[in-house]
Amino acid sequence: MSAKPAGGKDDDYKIKDTKPQLGEKWPHGGTRGGGGWIISDRVTSTYDLVEQMHYLYVRVEKAHDLPINPFTASCDPYVEVKLGNYKGKTQHFEKRTYAEWKQVFAFSKDKIQSTVLEVYVKDRDMISRDDYLGKVVFDMNEVPTRVPPDSPLAPQWYRLEDRRGERKVKGEVMLAVWMGTQADEAFSEAWHSDAATVQGEGVFSVRSKVYVSPKLWYLRVNVIEAHDVESQDKSQLPQVFVKAQLGNQILKTKPSATKTTNPLWNEDLVFVVAEPFEESLVLTLENKASSKEEIVGRLVLPLNVFEKRLDHRAVHSRWFNLEQFGFGMIEGERRMELKFSTRIHLRASLDGGYHVLDESTMYISDIRPTARQLWKKPIGILEIGILSAQGLQGMKTKDGKKTTDAYCVAKYGQKWVRTRTILENFNPKWNEQYTWEVYDPCTVVTLGVFDNTHLGGEGGTGKDARIGKIRIRLSTLETDRIYTHSYPLLVLQPSGLKKTGELQIAFRFTCLSLANMIYLYSQPLLPKMHYQHPLTINQLDSLRYQAMNIVAVRLGRAEPPLRREVVEYMLDVDSHMWSMRRSKANFFRIVSLFSGVLSMSKWLGDVCHWKNPITSILVHILFFILVCFPELILPTMFLYMFLIGIWNFRSRPRHPPHMDTKLSWAEAVQPDELDEEFDTFPSSKPQDVTKMRYDRLRSVAGRIQTVVGDIATQGERFQALLSWRDPRASCLFVVFCLIVAVLLYVTPFKIVVLGTGLFLLRHPRFRSKMPGVPSNFFRRLPARADSML
Repeated sequence: MSAKPAGGKDDDYKIKDTKPQLGEKWPHGGTRGGGGWIISDRVTSTYDLVEQMHYLYVRVEKAHDLPINPFTASCDPYVEVKLGNYKGKTQHFEKRTYAEWKQVFAFSKDKIQSTVLEVYVKDRDMISRDDYLGKVVFDMNEVPTRVPPDSPLAPQWYRLEDRRGERKVKGEVMLAVWMGTQADEAFSEAWHSDAATVQGEGVFSVRSKVYVSPKLWYLRVNVIEAHDVESQDKSQLPQVFVKAQLGNQILKTKPSATKTTNPLWNEDLVFVVAEPFEESLVLTLENKASSKEEIVGRLVLPLNVFEKRLDHRAVHSRWFNLEQFGFGMIEGERRMELKFSTRIHLRASLDGGYHVLDESTMYISDIRPTARQLWKKPIGILEIGILSAQGLQGMKTKDGKKTTDAYCVAKYGQKWVRTRTILENFNPKWNEQYTWEVYDPCTVVTLGVFDNTHLGGEGGTGKDARIGKIRIRLSTLETDRIYTHSYPLLVLQPSGLKKTGELQIAFRFTCLSLANMIYLYSQPLLPKMHYQHPLTINQLDSLRYQAMNIVAVRLGRAEPPLRREVVEYMLDVDSHMWSMRRSKANFFRIVSLFSGVLSMSKWLGDVCHWKNPITSILVHILFFILVCFPELILPTMFLYMFLIGIWNFRSRPRHPPHMDTKLSWAEAVQPDELDEEFDTFPSSKPQDVTKMRYDRLRSVAGRIQTVVGDIATQGERFQALLSWRDPRASCLFVVFCLIVAVLLYVTPFKIVVLGTGLFLLRHPRFRSKMPGVPSNFFRRLPARADSML
C-alpha cells in the first residue's frame, strides 16, 4: 500500500490518497475463478474493499475412545495445535475419554515457517509433565482452500499416531483443516497465533465483534392530579409534589400551586428506557409543607403496563392507588383495613414515534423512529473496509519499551463494529470489511482507534486510550465510487494537538434508489413526533445524556465489552461542555460565514465611490436595465447562482471533509485554555487557578454583554420612532412618513427606485465625509439603556 508523501506539517494533517491492492486474490497466482479456488455454482461473497489476508484454519471438534492413564485411572484430555513456533491449546476436561471442544485456531499465512501442521492430544497432569496420547500430522501442501459462501469444510475423524508416526494408537480426534481468508465466518471467533501471549479473560477482548445498540424508547409520564392527599401533620394542608425515579433517572414535578388535598400539576416527565424492560417506575408523593419533606405515598409500576403509541394521539389516562408509605413493612396487617387511599391520575405511554437521540444532531448516524413499523426502506448500502493503521504512537510502556495494542471501532446507526486487537504493532493490519444499511444520506459514520489495556497481566484494569477518531458524512460522497484514503488520527491533549498515526480505510456508498434519496431531501430530518409534539432543549440534552449512559452500560456488559470510555468518545458525550477553544472556533466560523457579505458590501462601496469607473458605469447600465424591466430581476439572480454553481463544480472537493485543525482552532490554542478544557466538572483545579479562569470568563462575557447591549439599543431606537418617548423625534418622523406617502403615491415606482439607486451610486464629488441626515437622526433616538441600573 502506498501513500503520497507529506509536504509539510499542514499536509501531515490532511487526507492522503492511497492505492491498496483491494480484492480477492488466492494462492498459486489464482484470481477470481482461477486456480486455487474451490468452484461453486453460487455467487461468491464480495470482500472487495480490503486486502486479502490468508489464514490456516484448524477446527478441533471432539475426540473419543481416548486411553486411560493406568496410574490415575482417568483421562484429562486437551488438544495442542502446533505450527512451527506457534502453539495453541484448547481447555482441558477432567476424567473424560470423550471430549468436545468446537474451537478454531487461525495461523497467519505470512508467518508460517513450517511445512507440517501437528495436532497433539494430551492428558493433563497436575504433578508431572502432561502425558502424550497421540497426534495427527498434516502436510501443508495438501491443505484445501475454501471460499465463502461455500459450506464449511466437514470435519473428519483421524486416528491418533504415536510419537514417530509409525503406528496407530487408541483414540480418534475430529478435525477440519483448510486455507481461508478473513472473510471466513470462523475468523472472528478463532484463536489467532499473533495473540498467543494473551491469557485469561484477555482472550475475549482481542476478538472482532459486532454490537447492536439497545432499542431505546421515550417514556412520557403526564402527572395530572392527585386526590385525597393526607399529611401526618393535621394542622395544615399538604403542599405536595411528585418524584419519579427510573433507575438512575430522577425527575420531579413542581410543588402544587396551593396547599390542598387535591393538587393539580398536569406536567410531563420524560425518561429513556431500553428493551428488555428490566426496571420499574417508582413514583413517590412528597409533602413540602411540613418541616421536612414527608413521603405521603408510593407507587411502583412495571414498564410493560404502559401503552405503546406510534403517533401524537392521546392515550387514556388512569387512576392508581398509592401505597401509604411504611404500611407495607411496618403495619402490613392494617393495609386491608384501609377503605380509602390517596389516588394519583396519570397518562403514561411509551412513545415509539421519536428517534431517541444518543448522539449530537450535528453528526447523527441514524434518524429512524423507535417503532419498527414506522421505518422506511433503506436507500443505500455503506461498505467500509478497515485496512490498517500506520505510524501509531506508543500508548503504554511494557517491559521498558513503548507499545500499542490497537483496535478500531466503527459506529453507524444502531450497529457498532470492533476489529480484533493487533498486539504490539505500530502498523497494525486489520483488513476487515463491514456493511450497513443506509436510511438517510445526511448522516455520519464515525471510526475511532483505541489502545487495548485489558489483555491480562499488569495494567489490565485501566481505560482504553484514545488514539484518534474520524467522521465521514455520507452526503458528501459520490455513489458507487470506492474511496481509498489515509486519514490522520488527531488527538487534542492537555499538552496540545498531537498526530498519533494514520488510519487507512476504503469505503463505498451504494445507492439502491436514486428517486427515494432525492425525495428525502424534501423531508424533515427527524421523525414527525419531534415536530408534532416537540421536546424542549433542556429535555433533549438531559435525555441524550441518559440515552448515552444506557448504551454505554449495555455495551459494557457484552462479551467482549465495548467499554464506557470508548462509547463516550464515539458519541462525543462532552461536546456540550464549555471550551474557550471551541468558542473561538465558532466565532471565527460566524466571521467566515459573513465574509462573503462583507466582500460584497466592500465591492458595492468601491462601486459607489467610483474606484473603478468602468465597473461603476457597467453597474449603472445594469441597474437601468433592471429598473426598466423588473421582471428580469429574479431570473437574473437565479441564473447568476446557477452559473456560480456550474463554475464551482470544476473545483469541487475531491476528498470527503475531515477534522480541520485550523477551523477547530487547535493549532493556536493556549496551554491554559487546553488545561481548562480537559478539567473535570466540577473543577478539580486549585482555587487560584479557578479564580483566574473565572475572571477571564467574566472578561469575555463582558464583551459579549456589550455587543448584545448594542444590538438591543439599535432595536429599541427603531421602536422609539413611533413610541413618542422623544416627542419631537416621533413628530418629525410621523410628518416625514406622511410626506413620503404622498410623494410615493403620485410618483411612479420605477422613478422612485431609479432616483434612489442613482443617489446611492453618485460620484464621490457629490458626497460628503460627514454622516448623512438619516444616520444622524437615528443615532439621536432614545433607547432604554439609560433606564438600566
